[in-house]
Amino acid sequence: MGTVGAAGTGTDGTAGERGRLINVAYRLLGSVTEAEDAVQDAYARWYGLPRGRREEILSPGAWLTTVTGRICLDLLGSARARRERYVGAWLPEPLPDRAEWDRAGASADPADRIVQDESVTMAFLVVLESMTPAERVAFVLHDVFRYPFAEIAGVLGRTPAACRQLAASARRRVDTAHGPAQATGRADVVRHVKEAWETKDIAALVGLLDPAAVMTADGGGMAGTVLRPVEGGTHIARYMVAIADRAPGLELLERSVNGAPGLVARRDGVVATVASFDVAEGRVARIWVVRNPEKLRPWARDFPDTPQGPPRHG
Repeated sequence: MGTVGAAGTGTDGTAGERGRLINVAYRLLGSVTEAEDAVQDAYARWYGLPRGRREEILSPGAWLTTVTGRICLDLLGSARARRERYVGAWLPEPLPDRAEWDRAGASADPADRIVQDESVTMAFLVVLESMTPAERVAFVLHDVFRYPFAEIAGVLGRTPAACRQLAASARRRVDTAHGPAQATGRADVVRHVKEAWETKDIAALVGLLDPAAVMTADGGGMAGTVLRPVEGGTHIARYMVAIADRAPGLELLERSVNGAPGLVARRDGVVATVASFDVAEGRVARIWVVRNPEKLRPWARDFPDTPQGPPRHG
């Protein structure tokens, strides 16, 4: 009987499935580590089947997707209880740009397998967190990966009609909470935030932030940060400058975070903070800051120092 390690080289039709499954699982769980564990578990169950049973399955990929979806559904249910005990706000794990992984020689990492499109931006993942587990599975599988409701019904153990209703309910949440992405000019806004932060220019920061902006930080109890969201552009600007005052030598870099312009803060070459931004009408509306070191594992490599986009002047 094969082993889980054989998934990358097997001849039973499963060799090319791992990347797609990790893409599905990350969007369902918001965690690279948990996504990899879920996919490993699915492969373990596949190779745990008698050889004759595996040969009877016409589509191993569909079987693995169904099993991965069920594993994620169970994890999402238990995650709610775990996050109630989490210290401060819980945010999804941020992802570095794939090109940086390639340059850093980290292509074997599961994060490198994740296709970074609009469905993995921090703004989108945060909306997914507001859904029930069943809504999230139905929505991600149907709206993001285009699986038919007949197959999703096998994952959720519900009728196709019920799955359709779940996806519609999830879609309404997305439409209400997540407006159209503003890609044009977003990098410029983030770059200006970086420059104002580096020079501790509160007035410039206030001008770049929406008056109703909200900053949410995730330290997980392992890195110092605010436990509750900071609301209001002026309060956020003052908080950012206070951080700069308390952290001399902090190096800010422009980096792609989950496929969108973001900022990374390093101290002594070690990534300590990854920040994502949601920009609307030329101003920052939301900032998500991840400082939990367990969630910064994909950033632990020594990435190139060349920023994404034009260098800062002055």
